[in-house]
Amino acid sequence: MTIKEILATVRRVEIRTFRMANDMMVGAYLSRFKGRGMDFEELREYIPGDDVRDIDWNVTNRMGRPFVKRHREERELGIVLAVDVSASGAFGSVRRSKREFAAEVAATLAFSAARSSDKVSLALFTDRVELFLPPRKGRRHILRVIREMLFFEPRSRATDVGAALTFLNHAVRRRSVVFLLTDFLHSFDPGSAGVPPAAGSRTSRRDASAPRANTRDIVQEIGLTNARHDLLCLHLHDPREGELPNAGLLTIEDAETGELLEVDSGSASVRAAYAETNANRIAALDRSLQQAHVDTLRLRTDEPFAQTLQRFFELRRRR
Repeated sequence: MTIKEILATVRRVEIRTFRMANDMMVGAYLSRFKGRGMDFEELREYIPGDDVRDIDWNVTNRMGRPFVKRHREERELGIVLAVDVSASGAFGSVRRSKREFAAEVAATLAFSAARSSDKVSLALFTDRVELFLPPRKGRRHILRVIREMLFFEPRSRATDVGAALTFLNHAVRRRSVVFLLTDFLHSFDPGSAGVPPAAGSRTSRRDASAPRANTRDIVQEIGLTNARHDLLCLHLHDPREGELPNAGLLTIEDAETGELLEVDSGSASVRAAYAETNANRIAALDRSLQQAHVDTLRLRTDEPFAQTLQRFFELRRRR
C-alpha cells in the first residue's frame, strides 16, 4: 500500500470516528478516579459529609480530633488504548476485520479523549508489546495512533494479554483509564477433540510443545491492572466465531500457528458442537472477568458500536 493510500485510509477513519466522538462520546469514559487527584492541597478538620477515606489518621491521632487531606481535582486523565494485533485479528466474516474494527472503536475513544483535553497512549501487543506510544495530546498524535493501529506490522502472530498488562502496569505510572481491545481467543478455549474453535483462533489439536496461556495468571493480571488503573475490557467478537456455516468440507487454517484442520461443516452435529464449544468459551471468559470485577463489553463486528458504548458508559456513571 502506498503512502497516499495509507493517508487516505487514515483520513476516512478520522472523519467517521471524529463525528461519532463529537455526537455521542465526549467525556463518556469518565474514570472512577476522576476528581480524586493525587496532588496534595490542604489539611483541615473533618466536616460531616466528608469522605472518610480522606481522613489523615496520623494527624487525627496526634490532635485528638479528625482531620482530612484534600487533593487538587484531577482535571486530566490518561487514556491507554491496549490493542491486540495478533494474527487472529486479521479475520473478518463481514466487511471489516477485527483489527480494523478495533481501530475504529479505539479511534472514537481517542477523539473523545482529545475533546476532554486528556492524553492518549497506545500499546499494540501480540505475545509481547510490539509498540508503545507515550501519552500525548493533539490531532497529529491521534492520527499517528490510528495509522499504527491499522498498518503496524507485528513481529509475532501469537497472543499474550497477561504480558501486555504486566508491561502497562510497569510503564504507566499515573492512574489511567485502560481500554483493552482483544478477541480473547488466546486463553479461554475449553477445547473439544475434532471440533474447531472460533474462526481465526487456535484449533483444538495442538503441538504438544506449543505453549499454553495460563488463564489464572491472565485473570490475576487483569485484576491487578484494574486495581492500579481503571480497566475496561472490550471483547471484539466476529459473528462467525459463534456459528459455523453449512458449506461442506472445509480446510481451516489457524491464523496464529498455521495449523490446518479439515472440518465437515455439512454435518449438523459438527456445527452444533462448534456452537457449543464457543458458547462454553465465552461463558468461561465471562466468569473469569466477573471474578476479576472488571467492566466488560462485547462488541460485534457486524453491528454499530457507538450507541452500545454510550449505554455502557452511562451505566458506569450511574453506578
